[in-house]
Amino acid sequence: MNKYELTLVLDGKSGAVKKKKVVETLEKTLKIFKGAVAESKEWGVKELAYKLGKSETGLYLYFELELDPKSVKALNDKLRTDPDLIRFLLIRKDK
Repeated sequence: MNKYELTLVLDGKSGAVKKKKVVETLEKTLKIFKGAVAESKEWGVKELAYKLGKSETGLYLYFELELDPKSVKALNDKLRTDPDLIRFLLIRKDK
C-alpha cells in the first residue's frame, strides 16, 4: 500500500450535510478499493483565484490515504464523476 494525499474542493456555500455526504462517499469508495483514510483535515472556506462555474469560494478538505496502487486510477475516475466536487487533486507521497 502506498500513501497518497487527496485534496477536495467543494462549493464554498456547501453546508455540513453536503460535506458529510462527500466524506461518507469517499470512505465507502475506499472500502471497496481496500484503502483507508489515515488522517483528514478541513482547511475551511477560501476564496478561489478565479470563478469555477458559479463558485467564487471553495471549501477545502484534505485527506491522507493508504491505497493500493492498482486502485488509484479507479478512485480518480470515481472522483472525476462526482457532481459535488469543483476540483480535486490526488498525489502520491514520497517514501
